[in-house]
This record gives sequence, structure tokens and C-alpha cells, in this order.
Amino acid sequence: MAKLNIKPLNDKIIVKRVEAEDMTAGGIYLPDTAKEKPKRGKVQAVGSGKLLDSGERGEMQVKRNDEVLFTSYAGTEIRMGSEEYLIMDEGDVLAVLE
Repeated sequence: MAKLNIKPLNDKIIVKRVEAEDMTAGGIYLPDTAKEKPKRGKVQAVGSGKLLDSGERGEMQVKRNDEVLFTSYAGTEIRMGSEEYLIMDEGDVLAVLE
């Protein structure tokens, strides 16, 4: 994977989706048109935190390389070379997988 030449600002994060499953649990092959976009991914970069009224930065709850679950319509899709990423608010993250 090439170096990511983009840095998120404030409370934004950059996520790379995990690959969609090619087969159901029952063994049925899914064509590309039937696959749902996964709602989970790996955090590639994090911003510096939300700017608070006090002038300080809030601490980010996610960090680089965390695997996260996010809402269905979270983020803005971008393409960097051959890779696709999502830029989203940290608030769009529902959970961190451990």
C-alpha cells in the first residue's frame, strides 16, 4: 500500500473499508452487483481532535489501525491512486472492534 498523502483535520478520520464477502454463510456466490458495501473498516489516519470552546483540542477516541464499525451513510468517498477511502467524522463511528 502506498503512503497516504492526506491528513484529516479536527475530528475527522480516514477509513479504508474491509473487502466485501464473496460468498454467503450458506455457500452462495455473490456477484459484485449484489454485494453490500461493508460498514466496517480500518482507520488509516486521525485528525488532531475537535476544537473545544476552551481553545483546547478534545481527545480522539479512535487511533490509527483500529478496526471500526460505522453508520451506513457515513463519510465521503475519495480515491487516492487505486485505493478507495472514506473521510468521516469521528462521531460516525459506532464501535471499535477488539
